[in-house]
Amino acid sequence: MCHHIPQCPSAQGFDRYAARVIAAHPEQGWSLLCNGVIVFDDDGALLPDGRAWAPAGITRRQPVCRVALWGRLPGRGFA
Repeated sequence: MCHHIPQCPSAQGFDRYAARVIAAHPEQGWSLLCNGVIVFDDDGALLPDGRAWAPAGITRRQPVCRVALWGRLPGRGFA
């Protein structure tokens, strides 16, 4: 898939995030890397084979969405 020289890391490697961004959508919170990995702003990822990669420190019992915590921050104008 990658045509860069040197070639970008594969989606299965631990260095998958070092691949080049080929489509950035910061307004939506995600970017597509050259190796087919979709990286989200919370450092989570969706691998080309459909597996989800959670960011470090996030477990299945914790919410991944930051919006739910936004209203609880002091000084943000939300109760």
